[in-house]
Amino acid sequence: MPTATLADRAIIDVSGPDAEHFLQNILTLDLDALGDRAARPGALLAPQGKIMFDFLVSRSGENALRLECRADIADDFVRRLTLYRLRAKAEISKQDQPDIAVSWQDDSAASQSDSTVRDSRFLSPVFRHYGAAPVADASEADWHAFRIANGVAESGPDYALSDAFPHDVLLDLMGGVGFKKGCFIGQEVVSRMQHRGTARRRVLLVSAASDLPAPGTDLVSGGKLIGTLGSVSGTTGIAIARIDRVKAALDAGAEITAGDVAITPAIPGWAGFTYPEAASAEDA
Repeated sequence: MPTATLADRAIIDVSGPDAEHFLQNILTLDLDALGDRAARPGALLAPQGKIMFDFLVSRSGENALRLECRADIADDFVRRLTLYRLRAKAEISKQDQPDIAVSWQDDSAASQSDSTVRDSRFLSPVFRHYGAAPVADASEADWHAFRIANGVAESGPDYALSDAFPHDVLLDLMGGVGFKKGCFIGQEVVSRMQHRGTARRRVLLVSAASDLPAPGTDLVSGGKLIGTLGSVSGTTGIAIARIDRVKAALDAGAEITAGDVAITPAIPGWAGFTYPEAASAEDA
C-alpha cells in the first residue's frame, strides 16, 4: 500500500448549524450525496461558470465539513467563502500545518482512523488521511504518477484557475457537479453546457515514445493548436484538449505533437465521453 505525504495541500474547516446549507448553495457538488467516509471533488465557480477554486470535500463531524485544497490558494479560498457567508451560522477557518497523506492500490487502508476517507475520483482504492496515517513509503512524485495514469486532473499542473469549466476537467463525470440539486454559483452556464452537449475541451491521457516536455506545452496538429499538456510523468501525461480537433487529426492520420515529441492521445478508461462524430462548425 504506497503512502505519500502531501506537503502542498491545506485544509479549510467549515462548521456550524448552517455550514452544509451554506456550502450546498454555492458549490458545484451535491452535498446530500456525500457519505461519511468519502471525499468528493467540487469547485467554487465564478458567475461565468469557470473554476475559481477546486477541492475535495469530506465530513469531519456533526455539522462540520473539511475542504482540502492547494495550500497556495487556501487563504484566497477562505476569503471568498467568508464573502459569501453573509448571515449564515457557519465558521470558516484554515488549519495550521495539517498532516495530509494519501494511500492507493490497497483496501486495507479502509481500516484506518475516522479521519481516513476514500477519494471518490478513482475507481481503485485511494484513501486520504487527515492526521493519523500509515508511514509514508512513497514520494509525491509516485502519487502524481498514479494520478496521471488515471487521468485525474488538478488545478496548477493541469489547468489554471479561472481558465476552465467543470466539463473541461471532467468534474461532470466524477460526481463533482450536482445537476439536479438546484442553483449554485455559475450553475446556469454549466447546466447549459450539459444539456446542449457543447463541451469540447476534455481531459485526455497522452503517451509518447520518449519523455514528454514540460506542463503547459502546446499540443499541435497540422499547424493548429488543439490542446495543452498538463502533468507529466516520464512518457505519460495528462492534457486538456479540443476533442473535436483531436478526432479530426486521428481520422486524417495526422501527427499530434507536444513540442517536438509525437504523442498518442486516449480517453481515460473510466470517463463516459467519446470523440464527436464530426468536427465543430468553426472547424468545418
